[in-house]
Amino acid sequence: MMALTTDTTGWPYRRHRATLESVFAARQMSAPWALCSSITQEETAREWLTWASAGVEGVVFKQLNDAYRPSVWGWQKYKVRETSEAIVGAVTGSPATPRTLLLGRHDTDGRLQYVGRTTTPARATGNAVAGLLAPGRRGHPWTGWSFSAGWGTRETLNVTLWNLSWWWKSAPTSPATPPAGGDNQHAGTAPAPTSPPPMSPA
Repeated sequence: MMALTTDTTGWPYRRHRATLESVFAARQMSAPWALCSSITQEETAREWLTWASAGVEGVVFKQLNDAYRPSVWGWQKYKVRETSEAIVGAVTGSPATPRTLLLGRHDTDGRLQYVGRTTTPARATGNAVAGLLAPGRRGHPWTGWSFSAGWGTRETLNVTLWNLSWWWKSAPTSPATPPAGGDNQHAGTAPAPTSPPPMSPA
């Protein structure tokens, strides 16, 4: 068993991974500890990429003989992309520069249900969003709701409710842009929303 003070950053990934696996096995480590799956078969990696509905967002590629190099971008990540549209119902952060957007969709009964939130938009996109949104009016469907900051935490998000005349289309390559014409709704783009954290009425 290696000492807890051993510096493994200079080891190739192959050795680093084997050591982690031996530590997990020797100590019978379980939740909250987790060791992500690692394979070298292309067919298996392709199969994993079909599991987006189960929460798999992508695959990280690493050279087996590469060592960890601080501040160097040496690994690649292939993310599953799915374009989707949703209504912006609230934001986190400053209303002038929103940090994330809380998204919703109407269910079969016409109620706006929370479906997730975006990652942090680029500064220019955030500024564009701030110029398009307006504070939520009385009777907003999410009035009195609280939103969890993430899975496994009781921390809640500090959100500002917005009116529902703005919708968001996830597509990670384009800036936010209002549509042509006199439509009251505005279209924007951003990285795909994260998995929805638990939500409960306040």
